[in-house]
Amino acid sequence: MFGLAVLTVSTSGSQGNRDDSSGQAIKELLEGDDFEVVRYEIVTDDKDTISAKFIEWADADDVDLIISTGGTGLGRYDVTPEACLAILDKEVPGMAEAMRSKTLQFTPMAMISRSVAGIRSNTLIITLPGSTKAVKECLDVVMPVIPHSLELLHRESVNEHPV
Repeated sequence: MFGLAVLTVSTSGSQGNRDDSSGQAIKELLEGDDFEVVRYEIVTDDKDTISAKFIEWADADDVDLIISTGGTGLGRYDVTPEACLAILDKEVPGMAEAMRSKTLQFTPMAMISRSVAGIRSNTLIITLPGSTKAVKECLDVVMPVIPHSLELLHRESVNEHPV
C-alpha cells in the first residue's frame, strides 16, 4: 500500500469559504486497495507555503505520492507549478504532457493547464487543475503508470546504487 498526500491549493478554501470538491475527488478516486490517504491539507495560493508543504511531505517516510489540485492556470495567483518545480529533484514531463494531450479531447482549456509532475527524494508529485472534472480526467490518464512508477522509486530507495 502506498501513502497518498492530497494538497488543495485554494486561498478561499483554506479560509473555509469554498468546499474542496477537487481534493475530495482525489481521495475518493484513489483511496482503497493501493493507496491510503496519510496527509491532507488546504493551503493558500502562496508559492513558499506550497513549496514548504511539498518538501515536508515528500521528505516524510510515509508519503509515496503527492497529488495537488489548484493553482495550475494562468491567473496571477496560480503558482503551484513554480512551487513544485522549485523543489523537484527530477521532472517527469511525460505525465503532464499526456494529461494535457488526452484532456484536450474534452476541452480546449487543457492547452492552458500548466500542470507538472516530478520526483523529490522517492516521492512522486503531480499537480492537477482545480476543477473536479479535470482532476478525474487527468487521473484517468496517469493512473495506469503510477503504481509502477512508485514501485520503481521504492525499489531504488531500498537498493541504493553505489557511487
